[in-house]
Amino acid sequence: MACRIAETSSVFLSQQRRPVQSNRFAPLSSTGTYYLKLGGLSLRTKHERCLISSIKSNIVRAVATPVAPPSSDSTANGEEFRKQLSQTYGFRQIGEPLPENVTLKDIVDTLPRKVFEIDDVKAWKSVLISVSSYALGLTMIAKAPWYLLPLAWAWTGTAVTGFFVIGHDCAHKSFSRNKLVEDIIGTLAFLPLIYPYEPWRFKHDRHHAKTNMLVEDTAWQPIDREEFDSSPFLRKAIIWGYGPFRPWMSIAHWLVCHFDLKKFQKNEVNRVKISLACVFSFMAIGWPLIIFKTGIVGWIKFWLMPWLGYHFWMSTFTMVHHTAPHIPFKSSEQWNAAQAQLNGTVHCDYPSWIEILCHDINVHIPHHISPRIPSYNLRAANQSLQQNWGKYLNEATWNWRLMKTILTICHVYSKEENYVAFDRLAPGESLPITILKKVMPDYA
Repeated sequence: MACRIAETSSVFLSQQRRPVQSNRFAPLSSTGTYYLKLGGLSLRTKHERCLISSIKSNIVRAVATPVAPPSSDSTANGEEFRKQLSQTYGFRQIGEPLPENVTLKDIVDTLPRKVFEIDDVKAWKSVLISVSSYALGLTMIAKAPWYLLPLAWAWTGTAVTGFFVIGHDCAHKSFSRNKLVEDIIGTLAFLPLIYPYEPWRFKHDRHHAKTNMLVEDTAWQPIDREEFDSSPFLRKAIIWGYGPFRPWMSIAHWLVCHFDLKKFQKNEVNRVKISLACVFSFMAIGWPLIIFKTGIVGWIKFWLMPWLGYHFWMSTFTMVHHTAPHIPFKSSEQWNAAQAQLNGTVHCDYPSWIEILCHDINVHIPHHISPRIPSYNLRAANQSLQQNWGKYLNEATWNWRLMKTILTICHVYSKEENYVAFDRLAPGESLPITILKKVMPDYA
């Protein structure tokens, strides 16, 4: 269960599936006709109807839930519908559903060959950026007065996230032409995070192969309804875990899913053991050295707090990349690779310093079209996708409304509605979600 709670990822807006409803979207009696309560303007399309109450400002509350798109999605009405939905959820654009006959190969074939080329200079430049920014962060922690430590921890946690992205490229064989170099650099890059490289690589490959597939995807899965209803204690743990603690739930994923040899295939176990030995050696040598030099408080300042900062990014990046109320998870029988990777992944722009330190990992759609694209070529690949497939892309600039939507709506799996929020299923136990709705800003 903990592994499922810790992992969850996705964006294809199916014409045949009706996403989540809540107090913001009320279905009318006729099939395919809906009210969108954004605030008294009435908008009606051929297959849907939206009631937009008086919009006093450009802020729309992030407590809305998805609505079925019009069946003729290429019409101007369908575009207007998606535009309103984008505003409600905090997106710049919600893409059209990708046609069923488009394959992943069709999309890959439109990308320029140069975006797949490995450039050793650019690869090692990314290492230099991460090492130097991490060293700067440790210096800031050492020199900063106590009231500036949170800023130093935020910088250092973001910098060490760059180490993860370098190891991530190594795992996808997009860092170097020398595969031994990739294995060594990947293992070393993950050590400060005490993340075992090979176990993560095996799990992550499955995420790419099964993106947004129910049960099979190893990233953010929606909560199973039976699991949610199985016991009051577990239900409370899930509500807290997928509510206020969700930005750090990758810690549970790290702990539960990467250290148990039983979770790996027989031909994977030897490589997993090597990675685990490296991680435990780092902990056995590195942690005592830090404590010897700086004490327990120093261990907290120099290692634990940046590590928590890394897990904040690990959790929220993955969450934003693949989670939204209009993004369905599908069974293996219904799953379509092209739809899952192109429609099921979100491009999100962050402040430039984060993009630099994290090596453009949030330019994420091309990475899911082909994981062999190096991180330094993701922007060029994304430009090509925008030119050739732009109307199908889901795009956002990070904002509070986007985060509020994910944290307060995207909870329990529903085949008909994509997600059902905790406070719809267990209102008496959903105080954490009620608090998040009240205290989180709603600006987009």
